[in-house]
Amino acid sequence: MKKTFTALVAAAMTLTTAPAFAELVVPNLSYRTGPYAANGIPYADGFNDYFTLLNERDGGIGGEMVRVPECETAYNTEKGVECYESTKGDGALAYNPLSTGITYQLIPKVTADGHVLYTPGYGRTSAANGKVFEWVFNYPANYWDGASIIEQYLMGKAGGSLEGKKIALVYHNSAYGKEPIRTLQELAKRDGFELELLPVDHPGQEQKSQWLQVRRSKPDFVIMYGWGVMNQVAIQEAVNIRFPMENFVGIWWSGSENDVRSAGDKADGYTTVSFHGTGMDFPVYGDIQKYVIDAGKAAGAGDEVGTMLYSRGMYAAMIISEAIRKAQEIHGHSAVTPAEVRDGFEQLDLTEARLNELGLPNFAQPIQASCADHGGPGSGLMYKWNAADGKWDAASDWISADSSVIDPLIAEDSAAFAKENNIAERCN
Repeated sequence: MKKTFTALVAAAMTLTTAPAFAELVVPNLSYRTGPYAANGIPYADGFNDYFTLLNERDGGIGGEMVRVPECETAYNTEKGVECYESTKGDGALAYNPLSTGITYQLIPKVTADGHVLYTPGYGRTSAANGKVFEWVFNYPANYWDGASIIEQYLMGKAGGSLEGKKIALVYHNSAYGKEPIRTLQELAKRDGFELELLPVDHPGQEQKSQWLQVRRSKPDFVIMYGWGVMNQVAIQEAVNIRFPMENFVGIWWSGSENDVRSAGDKADGYTTVSFHGTGMDFPVYGDIQKYVIDAGKAAGAGDEVGTMLYSRGMYAAMIISEAIRKAQEIHGHSAVTPAEVRDGFEQLDLTEARLNELGLPNFAQPIQASCADHGGPGSGLMYKWNAADGKWDAASDWISADSSVIDPLIAEDSAAFAKENNIAERCN
């Protein structure tokens, strides 16, 4: 039957007045190439797969589907900035570049443009001070928290005191690797240990001189702030000089399966700190298997699920999604803007009950953010590598960073940044 002209006009009007489909855009500034690819790939896969899970199982967040455009940075600061510039006009709600160098360059840009920069466990540590850094969030923990947590763990291993001990810091010679130095210097002054600094230049494949120095100076403990191939080389060099693996501890970016596997059983006992759980004993992974991997929608091969870095990428996506959900709740609509998502980050209240609902019981610490607090609880778990079983075994309960040391350092650094950039403190 032919439609009348009136019916055709009515149909056309319906089409033109229907609400437009609104996507929630969360770019993934990833790196799947270069010397850091072995660590960047599982993180990117976990990040992508969690949003795919939300789309496939839940129909997105609050009824809005999530789109995750991926842009390759190769862990290069210039490329990272290019990725930001090329995606910021596409409705981007939050950025997670997984690079301290890129983060430092993006802080003034996101502040001017009105975009959230979320840097869990990395980036500029003093961004934990929301009074100065309105658009930047680094909860649940930062580099300085990690240094304090590791020091407390080592103190326990040393019988309750580090007085007269020597600790060597083997670190990536970049903004990232240098972050814990001031904190460790303050802790050394307070707790009476000697701190030895051993920088390793990018990308970290040449470390023989540093480990010869370790053999000569005989530190009681070695802490590593490394990334990518640097971690694998450092662990092998430690094996070569027979440094006791149980006295070698890495920050969370130096504690993935990729870092220890190449050393075989000689890596047994290597220890790392993490701000979340790992392994397959979380219900969310069953959902990822069903809705993402078995459905052929995984970002990668699906063989890294449950590993340390896949879990960390998934964690970052979970936090961003919960901040978006909170923004929808605050503002009463689903198609939220970047400014509204910032509100969601600042008012995030991630409870134990909510983590249970998400299929992540006992996976992470609750977070209650605020205008002033963009840094979170600042706590971590220690994990020891079990080479025989090929997995990380929990080696501690949750350890909280020493706020009496960390908070003054954050206040000092953020105040200097505010003065340099003519920023008036908020949250009065």
